[in-house]
Amino acid sequence: MIRLVKSARVAAMVGVLALSGAALAGCGSSASGGSSTSSAGGGTYTWWDPYPQHDASSDWTKRVEACGVAAGVTIKRTAYDTTALTNQALLSAQEGTAPDIILLDNPAVSTLADTGMLNTTESLGLDTSGIDPNLLAAGVIDNKTYGIPIGANTLALYYNKTILDAAGVDPSTIKDWASLNDALAKVKAAGKKGISFAGIGTEEGSFQFLPWFWGAGAKLTKLDSPQATAALTLWTDWLSKGYAPNSVITNSQNTTWEEFLTGTFAFDENGTWQVNSAAKASFPTGVIQIPAENGGAAPAPTGGEFLTMPVQKDTARYTTTKKIVECMTTTAGQVKTATTFAYYIPPTAAGQAQLLSQDPSLKPWVDAVKAAKGRTSDNLGTKYPKISQAMWTAVQKALSGELSPTAALAQAQQAAVKATS
Repeated sequence: MIRLVKSARVAAMVGVLALSGAALAGCGSSASGGSSTSSAGGGTYTWWDPYPQHDASSDWTKRVEACGVAAGVTIKRTAYDTTALTNQALLSAQEGTAPDIILLDNPAVSTLADTGMLNTTESLGLDTSGIDPNLLAAGVIDNKTYGIPIGANTLALYYNKTILDAAGVDPSTIKDWASLNDALAKVKAAGKKGISFAGIGTEEGSFQFLPWFWGAGAKLTKLDSPQATAALTLWTDWLSKGYAPNSVITNSQNTTWEEFLTGTFAFDENGTWQVNSAAKASFPTGVIQIPAENGGAAPAPTGGEFLTMPVQKDTARYTTTKKIVECMTTTAGQVKTATTFAYYIPPTAAGQAQLLSQDPSLKPWVDAVKAAKGRTSDNLGTKYPKISQAMWTAVQKALSGELSPTAALAQAQQAAVKATS
């Protein structure tokens, strides 16, 4: 069944976002939505995405437009920054001007789905059976799937080989927290800096904390568990022992990467999007998985976008919309996305195998994506942002020394329960 948009809920959500001061201005031309053209066999189809850095002459735009040509239509692409895109999408639903396709940051899928403005993949006859379940999960709410990932990125640990060699550390021996701490102790003893990460009080801070949180066995529904406390204690111990600098409290992921590129840190927690930059560093680099507390790869959060299909008044448009989506998500299309952006890993085994045949050095990232987990998974949906805010607040209080990890997380759990009840 095609879901009808719940106008009151959309209006309420738009009101909340407007009060938060979120920007509504988009980068690129305005779009009037999919309802402006009713022909299912031709005409113009509208596409929104969060890539304003890719202009009309870019390979990305050409690729999107080529899928329109293959479907027998013209695609009008409009780009917004990530926050503005979600706001604009909610407004378009309220006004009845939603585009045919929105490429959306994966945590926002549940926000749009909750309003009723998105079609399910099943209702349009889109096959998602080949997509890795851990990657698809970010778009699943109450056992219904509301989008298709075009790829995923995630986190791992970059290392400076020169520093590790001098400290007598073999990165392949780092399998759990104990062996990582041993490596950091050796690096410090050798007179070098240990590890940098982003503990900033925003979603970036939660994003960076989650591998350690999940790697300890903690769950987002229980922020004050012993497992969660162990993860936050790991971070605070790194500061107290001098393994990590106090600057991590305000570091963004870009800041930590700039620190790592100075060649003074042994490790940096960062993402797939730094692959090209790491290859150009003035020192040899490598990548290892973020270890879970007791061994194995910790689940890191997935980044990346989902193709979503808003509800349209003219349901005849869905046939062509499906063709466009299928064109973008073939195995060859997934690899094309990966190589176009240089930091996406295909969401299917076939796409991953083809990518690795072209660039075997990406295997650590394929492994990381296979172990990754969506932030809104476990059917958290729209509860996740509220839980995340409570969590990053606890991280800030613990790293700054304002509260112990135990006390900070106890406060966080109370705040999360209140916010999500």
